[in-house]
Amino acid sequence: MSVRPAAPQDARAAVDDERGPADAGRGLPRRAFAAGFVAGAFGLIGAPRSALADDMPDWPRRPLRLIVVYPPGGVSDGMARALAEPLSQALGVPVVVDNRAGAGGSVGLGLLSRAPADGHTLAFSAISPLTLQPLIGRVPYDPLRAFAPVVGVMRTPVLVVGTPAFTGQGFEALVAQARRSPGQLRWATSGVATIGHLVLAQVRTVSGAAIVHVPYHGGGPQLTDALGGQFEVLSTNVAAQQLQYIAEGRLRALAVGAPQRIDALPGVPTLAELGYPEANRDSLFGLFAPTGTPAPVVTRINHEVEHLLLQDDTLRRRLREAHNLPAGGSAEDFAREIAADRRRNRALVAARPGAFD
Repeated sequence: MSVRPAAPQDARAAVDDERGPADAGRGLPRRAFAAGFVAGAFGLIGAPRSALADDMPDWPRRPLRLIVVYPPGGVSDGMARALAEPLSQALGVPVVVDNRAGAGGSVGLGLLSRAPADGHTLAFSAISPLTLQPLIGRVPYDPLRAFAPVVGVMRTPVLVVGTPAFTGQGFEALVAQARRSPGQLRWATSGVATIGHLVLAQVRTVSGAAIVHVPYHGGGPQLTDALGGQFEVLSTNVAAQQLQYIAEGRLRALAVGAPQRIDALPGVPTLAELGYPEANRDSLFGLFAPTGTPAPVVTRINHEVEHLLLQDDTLRRRLREAHNLPAGGSAEDFAREIAADRRRNRALVAARPGAFD
């Protein structure tokens, strides 16, 4: 049996190699990102589940390693673990979570890019290490060719909150304080070139306020320091723990990044309502494999995760409790979303590169 790779190279050969200013020195083609990822997803989805065994290599042969590119204790880590358990049952082998945090997710994805493409190593990550980080700085992988998108798992609204160090009552007060005292208001995110960083950058751009960026290595440590008032503001993902702290008055919700106000915080406006439409983002998380992973393996994992997102009551409850929305869809769908997000981010970075300091 011949096993085709998950990312055929012939589709990339026809891609226009025009480069733009935001990609200078990084080898990132203007339109190659879209074509590369979408080409990598073609042919992965569509075979009926019963037909997969006919084209399946001898897989899995051992436990799967799931690299979670965030530290233990955060929202993303919790959902990755919630997925790993039923996925291990579906595949018949353990799925072992391996937290490899750092540099906004690029450390963990760098490990994935060097892993054997045999289907036994995956990564759980937001898409920003592929769609934003390479536009701002260097990353230890080729964002166009190193990975095969497998499946989108969840969408998470972004939450902007004030800590005990912030005495204002709303988002407008945050901006007013930053304008009144330039360089004094500190805004923490879970890392450079994360969605939270993008939110901050757009607030800086639109408001003209000088706000200090305090990047962390993940949501867990960031939340601990927020409760201690080590900075005034943070952007994080919506989760049950954060909402509990808001209900207790330990944190103050200022804005959300979501298509509409969320049910848990109906009185909190979206960033779009506040006049920051490009900051009004949610986070898309999913599974990735190294490029060259056999396509039937990618297809099998995609189908299993799709099934779990639709049918596994425990996983669906965990997503609902964390106020995350299941994503799902084909590998091609996931690849197209990644490509579209990078195009959007590229325009923002090219327009105001200094906003991402």
